[in-house]
Amino acid sequence: MTNRYQFPVLLALALLCAPVAAQSYPGKPLRVIVPYAAGGNTDITARAIGARLTEALGQQIVVENRPGAGTNIGSEMVVRAPADGYTLLMGGAANAINMSLLAKPPYDTLRDLAPVVLCVKGANVLSVHPSLPVRNLKELIALAKARPGQLNFASSGMGGSNHMAGELFKVMAGANVVHVPYKGNTPALADTVGGHVEMIFSGVPALLPHIQSGRLRSIAIGSMKRFSAIPQVPTFDESGLPGYEATNWFGLLAPAKTPREIVARLNAEVGRILGGPEIKDRFVNDGLEPMGGTPDDFGKFIRAEIEKYARVVKTAALDPQ
Repeated sequence: MTNRYQFPVLLALALLCAPVAAQSYPGKPLRVIVPYAAGGNTDITARAIGARLTEALGQQIVVENRPGAGTNIGSEMVVRAPADGYTLLMGGAANAINMSLLAKPPYDTLRDLAPVVLCVKGANVLSVHPSLPVRNLKELIALAKARPGQLNFASSGMGGSNHMAGELFKVMAGANVVHVPYKGNTPALADTVGGHVEMIFSGVPALLPHIQSGRLRSIAIGSMKRFSAIPQVPTFDESGLPGYEATNWFGLLAPAKTPREIVARLNAEVGRILGGPEIKDRFVNDGLEPMGGTPDDFGKFIRAEIEKYARVVKTAALDPQ
């Protein structure tokens, strides 16, 4: 066989093999990389969905926490993994934010990751340690202005949606508060509950037990309407910062070039899981909204998030790291 015939034959074989591989998928356990420490909102979402995906696919879903570097350690693991559907990322807003917050991002979210399905959306909540003498947003802003640079806010890490929620608050409230980034939401919460940091921006699921126990006092939520899980917490909009909105989201992504058939299978299975009454009720009670939709829908959403956070970075005058 001459060389001029080799490429068409190889291409035909590759096209034949792809559907076969998709039909036999999955043939071994899958890994879902969470780029944050265990116990945070991203981790809670990944484990809740992973448990049901194990049943749906007949293969174990192993959730691995790989925190650090503003989610880049875990995200890069997935970007560099084989595009075979066995290594997935429970990504989030940081994968959009880093595209403008970092001077030289180690990967390109739109180029190097394939959207699978948007799992949930939520909102960031501003909470304070009970020792802080404030009961509402107006009192907090007044205190921050009276003590410029003396109050700190914790977040799950540089470039996360929690961080951006704080930066947006600083801009809109004209408050000089200091960002303290952690390697995940769990250590950030631990230091806030311990009184080492005065306040924190976090999603509802991880905050809920601390709010209910009184270890933290929630001041405002970054959605445009109150959440049923914490109906006593007002929105920023109704508390004196009109137009303030700081949401977070989590969704599954795969390495670029993962076969479309595999992406479609994962999308369909997770979509069914999100539509089930048991997990839907659980997420709603935790202050999260189950989403779903097609991979293309998720891709458009990510593109819009990248553009939105680029505007936040510019408005907050954050220097690319």
